[in-house]
Amino acid sequence: MPANPETRESLILRLPKMSDAGAWREFIEIYEPLIFRFAKRRGLQEADAREVAQNVFIAVAKAVERWKPDPERGKFRAWLFRIARNQLVNHVTKHRRDKATGRTSEWKLLYDLSESSSAEPDALQDYRREMFRLAAAQVRESVQSETWDAFWRTAVLNENVEKVANELGLSRGAVYIARSRVTAKIRTLIEQWENDDVL
Repeated sequence: MPANPETRESLILRLPKMSDAGAWREFIEIYEPLIFRFAKRRGLQEADAREVAQNVFIAVAKAVERWKPDPERGKFRAWLFRIARNQLVNHVTKHRRDKATGRTSEWKLLYDLSESSSAEPDALQDYRREMFRLAAAQVRESVQSETWDAFWRTAVLNENVEKVANELGLSRGAVYIARSRVTAKIRTLIEQWENDDVL
């Protein structure tokens, strides 16, 4: 897992060097789950979603050399998700032609993708979930298992604080403190990654 999952400018600038396997490995580790879920949420089957993700990375490899940091054009991830959206449209259009079905679901997907506002909130939500997942995995390694369990069960699984306290042999106050501390660590880590984003 990369130490900083935010796509730093330094990482992006390494991508045009196809021999830099480490940069591509880190980049794919960050974005493949997001692009895969982006495609799955739009109705693609798993194999098709993986194909779209692969095509996105091929398109990025071809175009990243021309990408330049520009605050007016937005962050790199916005550019990446425009590519993902375009690849999804290409995939659906190609398979529609291949099958010559003209199914209603395919037309609906193409219409939804043509509405730029419909794709971006989902992509942002996926991005935030992935940031939480990566930060939580990193924080989990730095706290005691009892502290993590108190946080996870009450904050994520939404279990009753009293029940969790009893089962873990803690006071209710200790559960609230554990939840608060872990939440703060995750939030701080994500904010740090966001602040490091010079894009």
